[in-house]
Amino acid sequence: MPSRARRFLQSLALVLVVLHAPALHAQDVAGMSGLYGRYDMTRESSGTSWQPDSTPTEGIHGMQGAWMTMLHGFVDAIYDAQGGPRGNSQSFSTSMLMLMARRELEDGAFGVRLAASGEPLMGGSGYPLLLQTGETADGRVPLIDRQHPHNLLVEAAATYSRDLGPASSVFVYAGPAGEPALGPNTFMHRLSGMDNPEAPLTHHWLDSTHVTFGVVTAGYVWRQFKLETSAFNGREPDQHRYEVELRPLDSWSARLAWNPGRDWSMQVSTARLASPEQLEPGIAVHRTTASVSYNAPYPGEWWQTTLAWGHNSPSQGPSGSGWLLESALKLTPVQTLFARAERVAKDELFLAGTPLAGETFTVAKLSLGYIYDFLERDALSVGIGGLASSYSYPAALNTAYGSRPTSYLLFLRARL
Repeated sequence: MPSRARRFLQSLALVLVVLHAPALHAQDVAGMSGLYGRYDMTRESSGTSWQPDSTPTEGIHGMQGAWMTMLHGFVDAIYDAQGGPRGNSQSFSTSMLMLMARRELEDGAFGVRLAASGEPLMGGSGYPLLLQTGETADGRVPLIDRQHPHNLLVEAAATYSRDLGPASSVFVYAGPAGEPALGPNTFMHRLSGMDNPEAPLTHHWLDSTHVTFGVVTAGYVWRQFKLETSAFNGREPDQHRYEVELRPLDSWSARLAWNPGRDWSMQVSTARLASPEQLEPGIAVHRTTASVSYNAPYPGEWWQTTLAWGHNSPSQGPSGSGWLLESALKLTPVQTLFARAERVAKDELFLAGTPLAGETFTVAKLSLGYIYDFLERDALSVGIGGLASSYSYPAALNTAYGSRPTSYLLFLRARL
């Protein structure tokens, strides 16, 4: 591991030790204000995105003087077997460690957000995932049928909010790594999708900007509404996963969010991404998204569902849309069922110079999974799970992918 990576992880560990504090109970956290306004902090998710207020909070919560802290993280050990002629098998690990700290001010709040991942250790080519596209492992060839790993540094941002009254506020979110105001909350933060260890095929239609190296967001909150806009670096991270690639804030986005009740969260957003793909630096993308999440709490458990749509319109080449429907049901305190259905138009499944290069194919995927948490010790839970996926696509892809392949994952998860 590069020395910079070691120094970063050592610094992160020191921060976590310093901020370790007496634990708060979930009901206490639910009554505390968020980073961006005077509403329950349970409304806040990745970046500045919102989720249903009734979403249960996970992780280690504490108080250290005037600071409220929250630490959340997971590590998945996965065996992945993707079916069909273009499938592959691999053992790997995904992980994320996230820290949030909030300090109450006389007229608002100051906060910091920090997140890191150990996924660069799996290598630049990531893990097998049929029909997935996006980014590169070597700076020359695009990744196809593989999911890229996250960078070591996922988020490092500061926030400031100022109260304008009991139900309104303005805020700023800024940092060298973070998430602009675009799309639904990120897939590994959505309660409806976080138990699924695979990235969605619609990732680059909905939430691929969740790791952006350079972002400034300003927003206004009024009651259950939030209007925000971002200036950010539109280039997605390259293959150097231990580095922070700061570039000019050449892109913009705007998002309107509405939580009409404690169990609902909705958003619409639009953006212009300047040169998001490293291998296609001359192409900009106009992205539009819309999503709705519903959380159904019942005594001790929950059932959350998200429906999302995204549309990419590049300055060169065909436009395309992606749909996602995912749901997770907490059957008992130790058992969770989850499912995801997707439909997306893909035009990057074949390399340039091959017969089907550049053609657009509408592909669909259905995944069903289950996890059983067999061990709980204080704030740590450990579970074992499985996931199976089936696909549907035009007959023209049968030669490359086979007829209706099946993929599966087995995984062991530890989570705070």
